[in-house]
Amino acid sequence: MSKIDLKKENKEFYYPSTREVAVVDVPEMKFLMIDGQGDPNTSQEYKDAMETIFPVSYKTKFISKKEKSQDYVVMPLEGLWWTDNMEEFTIADKNSWKWTVMIRQPPVVNDSLIDKAVKELEKKKNLPSLSKLRLETFKEGSSIQIMHIGPYGEAEGPAVGKLHEFIETKGYQLRGKHHEIYISDLRRTKPEKLKTVIRQPFK
Repeated sequence: MSKIDLKKENKEFYYPSTREVAVVDVPEMKFLMIDGQGDPNTSQEYKDAMETIFPVSYKTKFISKKEKSQDYVVMPLEGLWWTDNMEEFTIADKNSWKWTVMIRQPPVVNDSLIDKAVKELEKKKNLPSLSKLRLETFKEGSSIQIMHIGPYGEAEGPAVGKLHEFIETKGYQLRGKHHEIYISDLRRTKPEKLKTVIRQPFK
């Protein structure tokens, strides 16, 4: 049985340079998504989202392997972050943040597989954000990105600054939402070694 690893198939979207800003054209992709608001470090809504999106993603993988004979690597968590007025978006005020947490899904995954995964999980555990969970396609288009190595939050400032400086220097404009892809497993990686793709759409 072959095993799909979309990170390896689409390396340009998941392993950019830590030094140079990369321009990418991100095509339509399929994601499990949950929306919410508030500081991810303290928000119960964010904790609930994590306790829903990961179990459903892994259970869907196992069902795909069993019923569709298609195995795949569960993709890393991603986050879209924004405020109603992006000019006021600041790391200093995380309580005002709105967010979408999401995990990319391979083509084999559809609503039927997700529904089966949810029904199996509900027999054993509570999925607190189930009513907010959805499978949806998302196309980001023209974007720039860079790899940040180190802790989340304020430490990402220089990397974000490089993206914004690039956009300003080239005469482009910010578009869409601040996007992060958490390549490293937070449970097994020291903060100073965490790898995070930071992406910003532009026009």
